[in-house]
Amino acid sequence: MNETDKKINLDLYDRVAELLRNARKAVAQAVNKTMVYTYFEVGRTIVEEEQKGRSRAEYGKKIIKELSKKLTHEFGKGFSVRNLEQMRKFYLVYGKQIENKEDVKTQTLSAELEMPEVKTPDLKLSWSHYLFLMGLDDIKERTFYEIEAYNNNWSLRELRRQFDTALYQRLILSRDKKGVKELSKKGQILEKPVDSIKDPYVLEFIGLPEDEKYSETELEQKLIDKLEHFLLELGKGFTFVGRQVRFTFEEEHFRIDLVFYNRILQCFVLIDLKIGKLTHQDLGQMQMYVNYYDRFVKLEHENKTIGIVLCRKKNDAIVEITLPENNEQIFASKYLTALPSKEELKKLIESKEDEE
Repeated sequence: MNETDKKINLDLYDRVAELLRNARKAVAQAVNKTMVYTYFEVGRTIVEEEQKGRSRAEYGKKIIKELSKKLTHEFGKGFSVRNLEQMRKFYLVYGKQIENKEDVKTQTLSAELEMPEVKTPDLKLSWSHYLFLMGLDDIKERTFYEIEAYNNNWSLRELRRQFDTALYQRLILSRDKKGVKELSKKGQILEKPVDSIKDPYVLEFIGLPEDEKYSETELEQKLIDKLEHFLLELGKGFTFVGRQVRFTFEEEHFRIDLVFYNRILQCFVLIDLKIGKLTHQDLGQMQMYVNYYDRFVKLEHENKTIGIVLCRKKNDAIVEITLPENNEQIFASKYLTALPSKEELKKLIESKEDEE
């Protein structure tokens, strides 16, 4: 067989293999979707049957136990009492989240009276995703993570990580009341620079304890080593451009720690790392970097550059007095190298609401 024949055969194999991979993926997605919708209908059927009993609690336990026994006998594993109870809860939780997510309220055991006809919701995630989401009591928070998991194709592991790092609460801190309302209806929408900002950023994946001493160079290297994780933390639309990006102006050389580009906002995003307390000089330096990129690097059709100073400590008063009142380009955010306390974030949100 000559080289041409080998190349043709290899090309043929690649095309056929790609078709088969796509087919398998489509079949897996179809099976998953069918399973999720079936579990929803199983939950609906159980709840409707429970409503026929006078003593709902006792009657419900009895029918689930009997149903589990018969289904397991015919269909095998997967229909334990626990699993059937989860399907029932799935229907109670998501059966009310269909037409108007603003007015959604979690169905509780005490509210299972004369339930109206419920249409089938648009269920796009896997059963594992829904098992996790059903554990979230806050309707707005649950809806946000459901939307984001689908839009960003998060695995269950990625979804758990975003929840564990309190993504929803951190985004709330950088938004006004209208913005918070939009989060629970549409997820995270990037329309302006501030929409992409988190405060704090959580960098627990780099493996540096909070009380450990390290240099800015070491922090930068850790982020590069875990670039995939860092991109996930940065959020939607971010692509990596370079580290220690050098530019020269008036015969002086400058280096920007990390440079990214956001495809949604269509702009460069410059990040400067500070392991100490934020100073007005740090903000001034970032302003200079941003000005340079706006005047000499960005293309005419691209939007203005965003600059983010990531620091261990910051004084909001210093940030406010240093930056112009109409600032939409320079931001200062804290970073944490350990998972944040939900209680602390809750207090920050409450104090923010009091100020508004």
